[in-house]
Amino acid sequence: MKYLGILCSTMAFLVSYGFVLRGRRISNPGRILFMGVAVSMMSLVLVGAAPFFAGPSLAAEGLSQSSGLGFLGASISTGLACLGAGIAVAVVGAAALGVIGEKPETLGMTLIYLGLAEGIAIYGVIVSLLILAKL
Repeated sequence: MKYLGILCSTMAFLVSYGFVLRGRRISNPGRILFMGVAVSMMSLVLVGAAPFFAGPSLAAEGLSQSSGLGFLGASISTGLACLGAGIAVAVVGAAALGVIGEKPETLGMTLIYLGLAEGIAIYGVIVSLLILAKL
């Protein structure tokens, strides 16, 4: 339960940091992105490595030390796939709006491209479900 608290506090930190930056001109957005990814990865490592430090209590539940790494792999695969899908949808969506503004009859084709970009996130979820099924 305390690991859920670690994840919630990390998310609260990232959201509050986003509210602080709202409305400001950011001179180096790469640094902001790096810090957000670093904090997220640190919390995932803490939660994924929990079985290494938990001792015999998790052995009674049937979880081993490799289960923590499996959970970590599942979360990283989903997170990175969703991050990539978000970037893809942002680029494709902006281009689709530009094309639709000039030629409204291309709406159907642009929706197909947006669906393909969103499919990246679904692939990440499928991979994480396959990982979790092996645990």
